[in-house]
Amino acid sequence: MSIHHWFFCTGLALSGPAWAQTLPPPSTPPSTPTSTSPAAGPAKPADPTVRQVSPVAAAFVTLAQALQAARSHLEVSLAERNLAAARADILSADHAPAPVLTTKTAAIDLQNGVGPGNLWRDKRIDKSVGMDWTWERGNKRELRTRAAQRSAQAAQADLEEAVLQQQLLAASAYYELLAAQERTAQVQAIAQSASELARTAQRRLRAGDLSQQDTARSEIEAERAEADLMAAQAERARAELALAQATYLKGPLVAQAGWPAADTAPGLPESSAELRPDVRAAVQRAEAAQAALEGAQALRKNDLTLGTSLDHLPGTSTRLLELRLQMPLAGVLGNYGYQGELGRATAQLQQAEDQLEKTRRAAALDARRLQQDLLAASQRALRYQNAIVPRARQVASLAETAYGKGAMSLTELLDARRTLRASLLEDVAARADHARILALWQLRNPLPAQ
Repeated sequence: MSIHHWFFCTGLALSGPAWAQTLPPPSTPPSTPTSTSPAAGPAKPADPTVRQVSPVAAAFVTLAQALQAARSHLEVSLAERNLAAARADILSADHAPAPVLTTKTAAIDLQNGVGPGNLWRDKRIDKSVGMDWTWERGNKRELRTRAAQRSAQAAQADLEEAVLQQQLLAASAYYELLAAQERTAQVQAIAQSASELARTAQRRLRAGDLSQQDTARSEIEAERAEADLMAAQAERARAELALAQATYLKGPLVAQAGWPAADTAPGLPESSAELRPDVRAAVQRAEAAQAALEGAQALRKNDLTLGTSLDHLPGTSTRLLELRLQMPLAGVLGNYGYQGELGRATAQLQQAEDQLEKTRRAAALDARRLQQDLLAASQRALRYQNAIVPRARQVASLAETAYGKGAMSLTELLDARRTLRASLLEDVAARADHARILALWQLRNPLPAQ
């Protein structure tokens, strides 16, 4: 065997397996990548701009933990505060007007004086104490309480929607981090293989077995792979920050889960749009607006104020009783009859009904779109998993063999490697899209409790 053949076989043995072998299953947490390829040599320093994650300090997070942490987000806390305020409004509405205590002095004669003697028993001053109470007519208390209760129920549905939306963000960020981890691992393997090929090309160039042009092309491919690795690491860092922002989890985060299995015809049950929190909130707000309109109509029934007082007037009588009845004349003799309140309540009811119809239509279309997206994402993920990636691996393996036997040029080998690289990264993207859409479907359509 000549020295040329020895260098050639050594390069093939080092670079070929990195492309032909199957990557580890996604359920295994990928190792945290460094900023440069391990094959680049110990003399090359790490890039300080790329975030280094220590496997010891990393916090492995499951999807269930991320969803649970999302329930403690500040967006959810704001919705909880809004619910507490709405419940307090029920207490404000559900009470009768408080009685009014009145005391007064009258009939003080400034011209002739009030006479001698004790101020309370003898002087001629009319002293009285009384009580007034408003009798609400038209069932106003029940109507405003009902409006407050419906508003509180709408706030409760808003809280459920806030939790759901935050969990959707957390699930999306979680699977994006998982995809970024796999992309980083795959790009790292590609960079290592390209570096091995470049070093082998250098040895073959020194031995006179390879042209300088092919050697330069191998080195360019290795540099491009290193650049792709740094981009993948930066993307992983951004995905980690997005998950931390959606869940408030601390420390370096590592997604620890496998991809959900893709199905050509997912048979998940579809719940009614009326059960969605946003639709239920719109329904409750429409009912609250209806109660508010009935309350405005009840204003036309004027309230009565009943009162009584006991008077003490020395020289006349020390036990004088007064009875009072007061009633506003709203709507009588052409006076203002609450037309403004009625007009506003009517407009708000129509607005709430329009919003309800809009929410229902959006929910129905969203359910149909989600079903179509899930079917398309499942088919795409299965196509990459069962057809595209295996064939790309086969083509790359055949190209390595043909190049080793001298039956293929370096250009064709690099094209086969690029095809495999693109197929692997697109496979990760397809799995991530399917996982995100499936999580959205499952959160929007929870399975009934057994």
